[in-house]
Amino acid sequence: PRGTLCPTRSLPVVTMPSKKSKNAQDSIAARLQLTVKSGKYTLGYRSTLKTLRSGKAKLVMIADNCPPLRKSEVEYYAMLAKTIVHHYTGSNNDLGTACGKFFRCSVMTVTDQGDSDLITSLQAQQ
Repeated sequence: PRGTLCPTRSLPVVTMPSKKSKNAQDSIAARLQLTVKSGKYTLGYRSTLKTLRSGKAKLVMIADNCPPLRKSEVEYYAMLAKTIVHHYTGSNNDLGTACGKFFRCSVMTVTDQGDSDLITSLQAQQ
């Protein structure tokens, strides 16, 4: 059984994620959809490294289940390029779905945010 037992009944109590974290995740997903519609971005590991090397990247989003070696390599390149790195709270399936695609995506780069305020909101969170 997950969680703790309820003191009045012998039923397990399941804790839900906090409302604030869920709202923050929803707002990031909504801003990401607006960026995909109106801005410029690249999906995937290889194209992310290319944009980081060329210095065009403004934001890198990495899914939770990205392999550790790949994640550390992308973070290292982003540190050299002085680019914001955001660890997306969701799997690569969730990140691909948030971008409006029907495939998985473990890493994505935003080069132009378009009408969205995704980059400025993520800078304010840090």
